Amino acid sequence: MEKTIIEYESVHELFTRKLKEDSRMIDANPTSVVSPVDAMIQDDGIIDYHHSITVKGKKYSLSEMLGGSEKVQKYVGGTYLIFYLSPSDYHRIHSPVTGKIKNQWTIGTKSYPVNKFGLKYGKRPLSKNYRMITEIEYQEGTMAIVKVGAMFINSIQWLSTEDQLRKGEEIAYFSFGSSVVLLFEAGTFIQEKNLNIPRQIKMGECIGYLHVDANQVVK
Repeated sequence: MEKTIIEYESVHELFTRKLKEDSRMIDANPTSVVSPVDAMIQDDGIIDYHHSITVKGKKYSLSEMLGGSEKVQKYVGGTYLIFYLSPSDYHRIHSPVTGKIKNQWTIGTKSYPVNKFGLKYGKRPLSKNYRMITEIEYQEGTMAIVKVGAMFINSIQWLSTEDQLRKGEEIAYFSFGSSVVLLFEAGTFIQEKNLNIPRQIKMGECIGYLHVDANQVVK
């Protein structure tokens, strides 16, 4: 933590705490994509041709998640990853790539649990809860960061004031335990083969690579 625990004047201030400078190392490979958060990666897979993803055995409509079928087509055949932040995790969100903000919008009103039981037994919280979607355009294509609010608290604070983002740059924070969904266009992302999902991960760790010639990827 940036401060000692007695310096935080409220639970909220502790919950939304910053970390000490350089306490997270951002993967330096120019082709790498990094985790935007400290979290448990709960699921991953390919976005199917019915515009849906499967999480904990449950189908989620990407059209519903993003708020319209016209926003979905470019992600068909691409990759998705689901990150769950427990209440004890660091709750600030960082950019997984270097690129330009192409679009940003919010959707949804209420929020339900997004832990593993909420994903398995709940009413499709990833596509029903309050969420903020940010699309980032970079050299290889476009990706979406879907920031999903958690039960009873719809608070996602956007911090970045620039259109251009750098990999590892802080862009937002949650005010309660939440989830992040990353969506990549087909042919633009190669997932790290040793990711071994589900697994705990720290912000800045490599989760994959931009789709370039394999000889250029130095691991």
